[in-house]
Formats: sequence, structure tokens, C-alpha cells
Amino acid sequence: MADKVKPVPEGMHTITPHLVIRDAAKAIGFYQKAFGAEVKGVHHTPSGKVMHAMLKIGDSHLMMADEFPEMGSKGPETLGGSPVVLNVYVKDVDALFNRAVAVGAKVTFPLQNQFWGDRYGQVTDPFGHHWALTSHVEDVAPEELERRGKAIFAEMAKKAPA
Repeated sequence: MADKVKPVPEGMHTITPHLVIRDAAKAIGFYQKAFGAEVKGVHHTPSGKVMHAMLKIGDSHLMMADEFPEMGSKGPETLGGSPVVLNVYVKDVDALFNRAVAVGAKVTFPLQNQFWGDRYGQVTDPFGHHWALTSHVEDVAPEELERRGKAIFAEMAKKAPA
């Protein structure tokens, strides 16, 4: 008798991002270079478009496919941007950030230590997806986090145009 099928496949997490990209084949190569992605599988349509691809970055999976506008599936370039940010925690965020920028990611938030205890920056990949790249560098007690947050936002308010 066959073993019972697991509802969540081995190695998968409860939530897995699925990106829609105008040129998924090109994006796969970018993600390999920028984030060290490992390609787990790619399935193509008869016309050669990427119907489904599975990549692994660190311990997490990422699914992707080409745009299929006829099915309502459009990527950030077609939509004029994306409201979604993918967060990636790594041991050496400086190396990852620099590598992503070197292969074509655009810096949208400079990499720096943040008040909440992470070294954090954001890039946008050449396909319009946003990535927050981070390493946890300090455990911050809730009271200290509250104090730091208030100080940062007070400083921001001083610099805001009147």
C-alpha cells in the first residue's frame, strides 16, 4: 500500500511566493547570480514560455511563471510596479546586497543598520520585484525598540516639508 501523501511537501513552508515575470527564463538566471538560487525545476509551454519554475534560495522556495495576460496573470512591468516586498534573511547581507546590485538590481533603500536590530536594504530586480535583504545584527528589547522608533520618527518629522 502506498504511503500517505503529505499535504505540505517535504522542504516546503506554509507560504511560498509565486512571482509573475515578463521574462521568467531571464529572471531565473538573474536570481541564480544575484541570490544564489538553485533551480529545482522548470516546465515550459509548447511555445517555450515558462509555465512554472521552482527555485530555492537558502531554505525557502520561490515559484515563478511568465506572464499570461489572457489569464489575468501580469507581472510588475506590465502593471507599473509591485506593492510586494520579498524579505531575505542571510548571514552576510553586505555580500548578497553587493552581488545583487552588481548583476543588475537597483538600490531602492540603502543598506544600513536599522533601529529594530537588522542590517537592512532594499533592491528592485530588473523585472520589477522588490527584495529586502537583511541580517539580524542586534536583539533589541521591546522598550528600547519603542524608544528608538519614536526617536527616528521624530527626526523624520523635523525633515518633512512644511
